[in-house]
Amino acid sequence: MAEVTDDAKLIQLRDIGVQPLKEIDWRNLLKQIKKGTCVPFIGPDVCADVESYPHKPQIAEKWAAEEEYPLGDRSELARVAQFLAVQNAPAYPVDRLIEEYEGLELPKSTDKEEPHRVLADLPLPLYITTNYDNFISTALQRSAIPRVARRDFCRWRQTPTSNPSFDDPNPANPLVFHLFGHTDVPSSLVLTEHDYLKFLVNISREQALVPSLISGAIAEGSLLFIGYQFNDWDFRILIHTIATYLERNLSKAHISVVTPDKQQEAAIYLRLYFRNLDLRVFWGSCNDFVAELRKRWEAFING
Repeated sequence: MAEVTDDAKLIQLRDIGVQPLKEIDWRNLLKQIKKGTCVPFIGPDVCADVESYPHKPQIAEKWAAEEEYPLGDRSELARVAQFLAVQNAPAYPVDRLIEEYEGLELPKSTDKEEPHRVLADLPLPLYITTNYDNFISTALQRSAIPRVARRDFCRWRQTPTSNPSFDDPNPANPLVFHLFGHTDVPSSLVLTEHDYLKFLVNISREQALVPSLISGAIAEGSLLFIGYQFNDWDFRILIHTIATYLERNLSKAHISVVTPDKQQEAAIYLRLYFRNLDLRVFWGSCNDFVAELRKRWEAFING
């Protein structure tokens, strides 16, 4: 079979309505950042260079080996965690996950191109993460500009009335919203296969479980997806969760950062869900993207 060239890939992407990131898209992204209307969604690959980070496939394979997991999908943490919950108790995989995150070393704050630092140095009021760690909130506290970050999570297990009402976040007091919970609040974690399905059912049934400030920002902002593999549970459930809000957001281009060998797969996947989505794709790693973003942002604000 003949190798598909980069030019051929770009033609195929255009044929399904997905455009590569162009100069005008960079300019629009920088303008959206300056206005505070860019909403970054932070996924696990943002932590790719953090030593000893507990990535889900590695945790799953470790647990599968230790707990004699009998099935073949040993790198799927949601399914391995579900097995542990059934074999032991629902709290068992949660406790084990928290142990995996104990003593986790933070990313190097001296690295100007570390992804969390680059994102934290942007004057944005809202960051949405599907990661369980506190890396982005810590990076905001260490930012070059004075910032007091607030951290919260989706109350997906509870009733809509129990969700907090947030004061409008701003660049000086940004909000970090953990869509799938974080390890400081064990009951907030979306971990097992059952958790993901229940999360999706509850959110679909009671849209007020996602605070209006969050859903409004998604519906009205320009979205930046960074650090996702497009066949994992986090991204699939994320896309289902925000689908309703994105149906109302047709005026701005959205950017997805994916690795070169996954670009076409990612674009096709997104196109299946959002046929009217104005999507731009950056072809490169998270580190490639944030390095370019930092360079362009500094030139933009100093120019």
